[in-house]
Amino acid sequence: MSMSCQELAGRIERMQPNAEPRDVARLCLLLSNTVDDLSDLAEDKELTTAWQEMGLRLQAATDQHAAMTDELDELAHSDPRKFSPDQIWVLIRAIKVQSQILQMYVGQPLIDV
Repeated sequence: MSMSCQELAGRIERMQPNAEPRDVARLCLLLSNTVDDLSDLAEDKELTTAWQEMGLRLQAATDQHAAMTDELDELAHSDPRKFSPDQIWVLIRAIKVQSQILQMYVGQPLIDV
């Protein structure tokens, strides 16, 4: 039995009745990208498990993003022509963190940098 995004949204709204529409839409997108078929989330147990796993991934990526923001802000105030190897690695890590977050939203495999 196939499930539509509308049905998934309804289930999310029942589980989180105070959720804003944009949050429900975001959760639908993130959850749908964690499975090959939305019917995999038909049972409450599977939906809850996928929701928790996605939440942990998103929180980890958000934490990494916050840490990188401080480092990138520091880099923004320096001369790029004089970047040290460590500063270049900060940029590479920032690209990887951004890629992780983007991958969660678009559902595509990460490019290994």
